[in-house]
Amino acid sequence: QAPDTDKHIAAARTFNHGAALLALSSLTDSAMEHYRGSFENRVMYLPLATALAALGASLHGGADRSGASHLVRHGIQWGAAATGVAGTAFHVYNVTKRPGGLSWHNLFYGAPVGAPFALLLSGVLGAIAENLRDEPANDPRLFGMPAGKALALVVGAGLLGTAAEAALLHFRGAYQHPAMYAPVTVAPVGAALLMHTALAARGQARRMSRFARLWLRLTTLLGFAGAGFHANGIARSQGGWRNWSQNLLAGPPLPAPPAFSALSIAGLAALRMRETEV
Repeated sequence: QAPDTDKHIAAARTFNHGAALLALSSLTDSAMEHYRGSFENRVMYLPLATALAALGASLHGGADRSGASHLVRHGIQWGAAATGVAGTAFHVYNVTKRPGGLSWHNLFYGAPVGAPFALLLSGVLGAIAENLRDEPANDPRLFGMPAGKALALVVGAGLLGTAAEAALLHFRGAYQHPAMYAPVTVAPVGAALLMHTALAARGQARRMSRFARLWLRLTTLLGFAGAGFHANGIARSQGGWRNWSQNLLAGPPLPAPPAFSALSIAGLAALRMRETEV
């Protein structure tokens, strides 16, 4: 186990690991969705290139034990975050320009509004990891507050946003399977526990940290289990995996659930940092 003075570097590397998983999720999801859309607009290639670059930068950062940020990695991560913001704006425009504007039908069948959020989160986590490396070993700070507290708040917000996207997609699917309620209940509770640990007083934060850690581990498992459920949903479609070229595009999004695992892994790193502050 890393000594306290090295915990901010260990946390930065773990954030890189989480960012890498988010980038991989975004890369595969964007490739499938934009292929289904026949890459009608050339800008639809941009998130693929950006996510691939972010994946490489995050894997490089995860293997880097140095206590200094990397200029190229940092630039790539901010580029990924900016692409995620732009992608969200494009998708919102795609929804609102349709007849009926911002309606349930258009939210369900227009460009997925929440999809670019994974790329945004990947870039944000990766950029934060670079910022954290430049902080001193003793009392590292981010955004004017203790680093562990800031990391926990960022991850908590990311979990809530990802749960909101799952809620919309599972609502479209009429929650036809009871397991579809899991990501919209387990993940928000994990986010609430993580953010409460970040904001609570010293003694209470220590007590909540243990429970939050257990819940985030459950959320990590949830993400990988969700991919299994989505794979089963594809298998149950007409033709199953023999008709993979159609069912991968029409079935539940296989790359989406691991985003919960990626954020939970980062949340566990934030908790370890927070425990050194309280």
